[in-house]
Amino acid sequence: MMEKDRFIAALLPFCDTVCEYDRSCGKLRVCKTGLAQGISDKWYSVDELRNIFRDGCAVSAEKDVWTRYLSGENLRGFFDENADNDSFRLRFRQGGQAYRQYDIRIDRVDDNTLVISGRDTQEQEQDVLTGALSRNHYERDMSAEAFRGGVALVDMDDLKLYNDVYGHSVGDKALWVLAEVIRRELGSRGSLVRYGGDEFLILVPQAEEKEFAAMLETVRQRVQSADIPGCGDELRLTVSIGCVMAQGETIAAAAHRADRLMYRAKRRKDAVVREGDAEPVGGETAQRILIVDDAPLNRAILREMLGGEFQLAEAADGAECMAQLEKYGTDIALVLLDMIMPGMDGIQVLEEMQRRELLDDIPVIMITADTSADSMSHAYELGVADYIERPFDVQVVRRRVMNTVKLYARQRRLTSVLIQQARAQERSSGMMADVLARIVAYRNGEGGDHARHIRRLTELLLERLTEKTDRYRLTRPDCRRIAAAAMFHDIGKLDIPDEILNKPGKLTAEEFEIIKGHPVIGETILRSMKDYQGEPLLETAAEICRWHHERIDGKGYPDGLRGEEIPIAAQAAGLADVFDALVSRRVYKEPYPMEKAMEMILAGECGTFNPLLLECLQDIQGNIQVEMKRAAEQPMLVQNSYVGKMIETVQ
Repeated sequence: MMEKDRFIAALLPFCDTVCEYDRSCGKLRVCKTGLAQGISDKWYSVDELRNIFRDGCAVSAEKDVWTRYLSGENLRGFFDENADNDSFRLRFRQGGQAYRQYDIRIDRVDDNTLVISGRDTQEQEQDVLTGALSRNHYERDMSAEAFRGGVALVDMDDLKLYNDVYGHSVGDKALWVLAEVIRRELGSRGSLVRYGGDEFLILVPQAEEKEFAAMLETVRQRVQSADIPGCGDELRLTVSIGCVMAQGETIAAAAHRADRLMYRAKRRKDAVVREGDAEPVGGETAQRILIVDDAPLNRAILREMLGGEFQLAEAADGAECMAQLEKYGTDIALVLLDMIMPGMDGIQVLEEMQRRELLDDIPVIMITADTSADSMSHAYELGVADYIERPFDVQVVRRRVMNTVKLYARQRRLTSVLIQQARAQERSSGMMADVLARIVAYRNGEGGDHARHIRRLTELLLERLTEKTDRYRLTRPDCRRIAAAAMFHDIGKLDIPDEILNKPGKLTAEEFEIIKGHPVIGETILRSMKDYQGEPLLETAAEICRWHHERIDGKGYPDGLRGEEIPIAAQAAGLADVFDALVSRRVYKEPYPMEKAMEMILAGECGTFNPLLLECLQDIQGNIQVEMKRAAEQPMLVQNSYVGKMIETVQ
């Protein structure tokens, strides 16, 4: 036996309810409880306390634990069992959600006294990330239950893609958002289980089929419009859903049926598939496969094998195949191409597809009875994805077709996501670059559009230059990079005193020497960014900063370079800078008309420029005003995402 008061004191911190039972009077004293208010340290008969718990307790399931056990017969009988202690565990479901676990323990502390304690030993078993019920809980407490109602498996499309492209933190946010959307629509009607990494199980007891299908379609649509925290508009979620109506089978059996339908939905993405549906409800239609074979029987066999899963188009020869590719383009998910055909055979079709650059987007599986090394090696060199032998094996055909379609679909989605991400980064980086360039321009009294004008003028000059000559071997991306870098041409002026930079009158010789120092200052600023050394944009910007005031006759500054010693990027940006300075208002002058500015530049009044660039300036003269207005109105786009980090370093 043990000392009663000390034993009770030891239980109080760990238990939700503690009662002392005195056999001599047949009454209970409540030492601690949250089941009713104002009853602690008072003695009650067993029936009185049971009624208080029953009538005053807000947590119905916990109340049932105590009212079921509290009876004079149970308590008196414990003394007859000649045991020092006993315990039992009750598991109950609360509010249609997870199970809770409640332990009751009875200890005999002396010949007349029992101490009865109870505590909630297991909280609702929820998935930490999403708040849904956990898979462990489902397997232990739900899977074997007989169930009637709606059962659906929901799979988030492309979670692995989001993790790979955006990082796992974004993937976790997406899962949380999906769970929240489902919970809001589900309410208290049913349960939500985190069934797998990107899969959720929905259970709605006694649901009507139409009502359940409508709820799932609403979930699909609301997921599409849901926002992922911190991702803006660049990431849109979709889900694939399979649903069944359980008729008394186990939840596990119904979930297995829903799982098969969910995989049908995943082949299309963003779809709800029910039992009996020929095509998904909502979302995309089945993907199109082009069967190219001169034998009608072979086409019929493949049509029978694949017709239930795909839209099928057919061609009897190579020429008809190319016509179908011309018609449908990348709407064709796969080409099944016979190797041996009259006229244009399979190899010739592959060569033509390669010439038209179609093989990067449209996979081809060869159909052949000849799998010799030479023939297949040539096909693989041309870009074929796989091959199928005749006679056809239905399992092999279906699996290879499905695997190839899924692989290329994932590659297309990855490309789409990367493009969206790159565009978002370009917008963000362009905005930061524009802000910094405007700060420099306003400080210099040049107006906020100067950097945009320089960028667009430089790009126009270089585009025209590439049309006139291949001397500089500039690509389109090169022109865009140089134009973006030109925005930073005057960044060195951040270190020039305001009284000199914005002096309305003529500069003194000493002041002009200070101004002439800004090219070197700008280059120094940019080349001090050690983390970005070697990046093409940074290198080009540094060249432009230092040499955009050089002239081909050697009379520029700071280094007096001549002719082609001056990088073409600096030559183009320098000419664009002079032209925009002439036609724009400055603190020391009014704008010149465009014709006058052109006349001054061609006459050499602003220094000597590359004759080819001068020709280009004359060629684009008619478009300059329109392009300058458009440049001022459009958002800035900078190709390189690291420009944002570059700008942070400058600031």
